[in-house]
Amino acid sequence: MKKKGHPFWEDLKKNRTKWLMILPAAVVVILMCYIPMAGIVLAFKEFNYHDGIFGSPWAGFKNFEYFFQSGKAWTTTRNTILYNAAFLCVNTLLQITCAILLSELAGKYFKRITQSVMFLPYFISWVVVGAFIYNMFNYEFGAVNSFLRSIGQEPLDVYSNKAAWPVILIVVSAFKNVGYGTVMYLASIVNIDGEMFEAADLDGATMWQKIRYITLPCIRPTVVILFLMAIGTIMKGDFQMFWQVTGNNPMVLEVTDVIDTYVTRSLLNLQEFGMTSAAGLYQSALSFVLVLIANYAVKKVEPDYALF
Repeated sequence: MKKKGHPFWEDLKKNRTKWLMILPAAVVVILMCYIPMAGIVLAFKEFNYHDGIFGSPWAGFKNFEYFFQSGKAWTTTRNTILYNAAFLCVNTLLQITCAILLSELAGKYFKRITQSVMFLPYFISWVVVGAFIYNMFNYEFGAVNSFLRSIGQEPLDVYSNKAAWPVILIVVSAFKNVGYGTVMYLASIVNIDGEMFEAADLDGATMWQKIRYITLPCIRPTVVILFLMAIGTIMKGDFQMFWQVTGNNPMVLEVTDVIDTYVTRSLLNLQEFGMTSAAGLYQSALSFVLVLIANYAVKKVEPDYALF
């Protein structure tokens, strides 16, 4: 009787082509994500260039104390969570709405053109978007203020107005990301069984009834999965957006400073590697906890939609 080998090696031999295809991606993830995790020890060390990462003396939780005593921990955490929650809610609502509207369009070519135009902003660099915003709202020569002056109105000093920036950032985030999410939701809608819509037509259902009772329930698993994945990044601000769009403007940092921009600015100005590592570890730990909580909540309501 032939002795069976280990299941892993048997699967590797049977599906060696698939394993070979996944090998480059696995190597990249290991090199770029897992190996650098050894640098977490910096959060607990008083780093100096002479001794390096692993040779520097241990500092315990002093780096965390420095971060929280700096007075920026609460502000940056609040801004990061609130902005990302607003981005998640607004963008998801707009993405689902746009996907449903596109799916209902009759013209095939018009639908493709509209989809491509909506997807295009996703590929625009944040540097370009930041320059566009600056040329729109600059006090001296911005398009908005030039128009206001031309009709005899007072110009707006947006770059010193804290209340304006949450609205600007939410709109800019939607402009950049709604098209990308729309494509994913549209793909989910396209995969819905067409016979369900045909049966609804025979029963005399209106367009809104089909959307409510067929489209939305069928794409709910996609919505939940994408929502859970987004929860994992709710503590990670879009650094490029906050840095480039606001121009690192010190006058509005109270409402635009997130953990990523604070860490970068501290690293550039103070060279405090230990403190910035502590802030990054704090950010990652909170993200991990939020994912566990959100997944647990989904598992209680809809076990089939949970990630794990």
